[in-house]
Amino acid sequence: MLTSLYTGISGMNANSTALAVVGDNIANLNTVGFKDARVSFGDVLSQSITGGSGSSQVGRGVIVNKVKPDFTQGSFESTGNGLDLAVDGDGFFIVRSGAASFYTRAGQFSLDKFGNVVNVDGYSLQGFQTDSTGKVTGTTGDITFSGSQSQANATGSATVNVNLNATDTAETDPFDLDSNGDGILDDPVNYTESTTIRVYDSLGASHDVTMYFCKTGDQAWTTHYVYEDPVNQGELLESSVTQDLTFLTDGSLDEDNSSTTQIAFDFDGDGTEEQNITFNFGTGVSELGTGFDGTTQFAAPFSVQKLVQDGYGAGMVSNIAIAEDGTISASFTNGQSRVVGKVALARFMDPSSLNKMGRNLYNETYESGQPVVADPTTSGTGRVLSNTLELSNVDLAKEFVKLISAQRAFQANSRIITTTDALMQELVNLIR
Repeated sequence: MLTSLYTGISGMNANSTALAVVGDNIANLNTVGFKDARVSFGDVLSQSITGGSGSSQVGRGVIVNKVKPDFTQGSFESTGNGLDLAVDGDGFFIVRSGAASFYTRAGQFSLDKFGNVVNVDGYSLQGFQTDSTGKVTGTTGDITFSGSQSQANATGSATVNVNLNATDTAETDPFDLDSNGDGILDDPVNYTESTTIRVYDSLGASHDVTMYFCKTGDQAWTTHYVYEDPVNQGELLESSVTQDLTFLTDGSLDEDNSSTTQIAFDFDGDGTEEQNITFNFGTGVSELGTGFDGTTQFAAPFSVQKLVQDGYGAGMVSNIAIAEDGTISASFTNGQSRVVGKVALARFMDPSSLNKMGRNLYNETYESGQPVVADPTTSGTGRVLSNTLELSNVDLAKEFVKLISAQRAFQANSRIITTTDALMQELVNLIR
């Protein structure tokens, strides 16, 4: 009879654990990346009883074999944060605190004050690093944007497509920056047309260069390059090099001399080192081109079709984009973009055996096996979704069913104890 007491107690303990698990699942209904848990029961070793008709086995109750998390995919929620990430697959994000690594499905990441990508606890997201050229390497480490900037690039070439009016009158006087004769170079004269292009020096500083086109013949023009004097503010400097353009009678460009002419600029004002820029006006007929793919000379008003140069200033990160394969690209304020890293995902052979650390974090165990760290979309890890969070996979309707079932089981086992107690009371009363 005492056995029934212990059996009832084991049932109450086991179902109490089940109620705790169900309660935890329901409590985490809105926890991002949470995985619900399931309770597995097992019977206790039976007791053998020998009677007149042979031996019989009587169970000794129930135990909780294991509480296992269920890693089925949760639903997705779209957000407006590019660092909100979700895994569509079996992979885990890897986060690190000091020397300890943890694994999580919760992808609520942000930038801390040091520019590191961290979760809500401040643990750094791990990813594959890039070299100086932006190529992804096999080395993993913290994903960080500290010090990430786009270096300046000095202008080395420029493309200029304009139409020079064939009906303009040729200039008879030489081009001059001192129209007043007062020795101050601030007022260009004796030119036909002009347009301005912005270029950059090696430090990323911008300079406006004005191209003055002087018609020197029926099909001949000379280009003068003028920019602001870096030493004497308000005054102008002219490059010591000019560029001649020649055209054919059909308005096509014959030769722009870009292959032999580099325009020198003294942007720092000390005269020690000049910056050379090649200005390309198109592929002329003498260069085996059509002569119509760039600058032309038609009997039409002066117009600018294209001004392009290859320089840019330094830039800071303005936007972050993460692709499905985990590639992290940064856009910079100077219009450039570069790959700065790649999210790494971990996959386990038996994720249900991972050790729950709380706060949506897991530790590897001997039973779970070592993690396979790989690129997203490979090795079964799944793809990474940006601007997305994986919600809890708790099914509230199923949890209520489990709740009622565990409650009824707990009550039934409690009745075993009360019934056994009543029978024992009867036995006690027999001797009175």
